[in-house]
Amino acid sequence: MNRRRVVITGIEVIAPGGVGRDRFWDLLSNGRTATRGITFFDPAPFRSRVAAEADFDPYEHGLTPQEVRRLDRAAQFAVVASRGAVADSGIELGAVDPHRIGVTVGSAVGATMGLDEEYRVVSDGGRLDVVDHTYAVPHLYGHMVPSSFAAEVAWAVGAEGPSTVVSTGCTSGIDSVGYAVELVREGSADVVIAGSSDAPISPITMACFDAIKATTPRHDEPQCASRPFDATRNGFVLGEGAAFFVLEELESARRRGAHIYAEIAGYATRSNAYHMTGLRPDGVEMAEAIERAMDEARLNPESIDYINAHGSGTKQNDRHETAAFKRSLGEHAYRTPVSSIKSMVGHSLGAIGSIEVAASALAIQHDVVPPTANLHTPDPECDLDYVPVVARDQLVDTVLTVGSGFGGFQSAMVLAGPERNLV
Repeated sequence: MNRRRVVITGIEVIAPGGVGRDRFWDLLSNGRTATRGITFFDPAPFRSRVAAEADFDPYEHGLTPQEVRRLDRAAQFAVVASRGAVADSGIELGAVDPHRIGVTVGSAVGATMGLDEEYRVVSDGGRLDVVDHTYAVPHLYGHMVPSSFAAEVAWAVGAEGPSTVVSTGCTSGIDSVGYAVELVREGSADVVIAGSSDAPISPITMACFDAIKATTPRHDEPQCASRPFDATRNGFVLGEGAAFFVLEELESARRRGAHIYAEIAGYATRSNAYHMTGLRPDGVEMAEAIERAMDEARLNPESIDYINAHGSGTKQNDRHETAAFKRSLGEHAYRTPVSSIKSMVGHSLGAIGSIEVAASALAIQHDVVPPTANLHTPDPECDLDYVPVVARDQLVDTVLTVGSGFGGFQSAMVLAGPERNLV
């Protein structure tokens, strides 16, 4: 039985180092890093004082003063990126039944910056045990309910079909896209605006990661602080950003002459039911997700041209992933280039999965494997081809991208060039 094939026809990215998919790709393909000392607040009290901040002016990107006042920074990212993806796709949404247009938005921590700021206001800088709610902004409720993100995107693009928020920690971005694919495949929607957004660079988030020593204390050289798979790594660099896509059925996209970036050929997610933050070293759950995603894509391991790794820059994660790639791809794992873009744009929690999907689609578009920046001293236990420092020109027709999140979530997605034939 033939199934509906789902393709990406529009992409927009807001990421550290530049707003827009072209600036994002320029950063990645040239191996530049966008990590720096924190400027959003005084980081002096914290163990980790580096982050990957996005230089984003909401007015420059078309938001009105009312929208800027109402929307948390992450919601601003989502609205701007969703509008940009629609513009890039060239689709006339006004010609589509609005009840057939869906929205899926991923976010790990929601309106963190807005909530942090409003708490400081209503508590008078933390001095009041009983806060004074009269000082809160009238739209504070929207900051507290994650569903507001999906509502804002739906209003921005005129979508009246299925509307969903996916919050599965650091796999939210890949899971939101995977859920959107199923909406199109099953016929619940013809077009889905899908992606994720997070803006977590705030004192509360930094304090939380400081407490478990997950983020790097390498604040004396912030541009080199994110070092996935390097023997000298000592934690990840917090980031922020968003990526959104227009997803539609392949034949429909072809009929309207759309530019097709890639097909989302397979997706799967698993949970290790093991530990809130810990990972088993054998990588069995991630391997299971990879194998199921490849089965759905009807591909064997030898078909994978590039792996876009989770690559957070923690020893536990990097070794877990390495084991998962070997378990799922066998000997082909040693012949497959792997890289982590978190070395350049940091770890934006729930947003990073969608940002990595964008990087994977653009790798197919340009036949380039982005590098792992700052990888100079490979960890002997991470003995695969982790493409250090400099991008690699090669044919990229099929990409495996993976995500790993607190709570034990493990997700995998396979993207393929749109001209491949399914067996």
